[in-house]
Amino acid sequence: MKNLLANNFTKKTEAKTSWSYLLTMPVFLVFFSYLLVGSSYFSDIKTFLGATSLNLIILTCTFLVQNYVNTLIAQRYAGLGQTIQRVGISVLTHAILSAIFLGLVATLYIRLRLFGSTLSYMTLLIIYVINMMAIVLTMVIQETFHSLGHWKQHEVNKEKLLKENIQGQLQSLKAQISPHFLFNSLNSLSTLITEDSEKAEEFVDQMARVYRYLLQANQSTVEGDTTSHLTTLNNELNFIESYYHLLKTRYGDGLHLNISVNDKYMGHLIPPITLQLLVENAVKHNVIRPSRPLTININTTNDGLLEVQNNLQRKSVSGLENLESTQIGLANIQAKYSLLAQSKPEISPPVIENGPDYFTVTLPLIMKSM
Repeated sequence: MKNLLANNFTKKTEAKTSWSYLLTMPVFLVFFSYLLVGSSYFSDIKTFLGATSLNLIILTCTFLVQNYVNTLIAQRYAGLGQTIQRVGISVLTHAILSAIFLGLVATLYIRLRLFGSTLSYMTLLIIYVINMMAIVLTMVIQETFHSLGHWKQHEVNKEKLLKENIQGQLQSLKAQISPHFLFNSLNSLSTLITEDSEKAEEFVDQMARVYRYLLQANQSTVEGDTTSHLTTLNNELNFIESYYHLLKTRYGDGLHLNISVNDKYMGHLIPPITLQLLVENAVKHNVIRPSRPLTININTTNDGLLEVQNNLQRKSVSGLENLESTQIGLANIQAKYSLLAQSKPEISPPVIENGPDYFTVTLPLIMKSM
């Protein structure tokens, strides 16, 4: 996936370069023609018109070729970390193209003495050196603006991601701390206290872990921790097991969670609360009974992706409730990955498959080195 910022920068640079060429060409064309032909350029109208027309064609073709090459190089080496490669290849390419261009000029104006030219090889060498100095200076200016633009966009994206995380985590907290959720949890706890004190103690411990994870994730984001918008898959799975324990106490044999994740992916990163949103979405919109159990599977694929799947047995709910879940849950996850992809083009968006029997969301896992 190409970097969107680099593509925008390339398009803007092409537009500015084209306008600069159109505005400066008349003066540069006359000066360039005078250097090639000599004093006779202004003394004879035929020489003036002929040399001007020929040089206009040569310069325009040269400009189009160089501009096209610039575009290819900028697209191929678009990342900020590829600046040295981009500049080095650009300088080398322009040096070769300039040499070819001046070789054509030497053939026409030195060997053939076209229009009575008095041009010498020494003058041509000076033109080549000046041309390369101008190219290098232009590239330095462009790369400076490119780096500043990339840094500015990165800061904007980071702020957007922080805001998105705050909104998503606060929404999750709001859903979990709702009176309905607390009533169900406390009611389950009350029943366990009278029936099994050991299970009641475990329930309290798991409930504390759930709220601790939610509050810590939200607190680190509010404080501006630069790593807070991602957590390890291992941390997220530990949290989801605690969350599942609370659900399991309520639904019993009506709910099953199967986790099959390759150990080598445990250190990979994922936006926090992602799995909780998906599990919550499955529980909220499907029938859960011992006779019709809801099964949620979390596993990794051979391609290093995280797959979350549940069987479909939808409740008879209003369209408004379904719309709310899509907007807050799945859309929140997609928005996080979309923002991450702007600064990390190699990150692919989540894939959602809503089939007749199963609902599946496939999430990319992010390596720490990315």
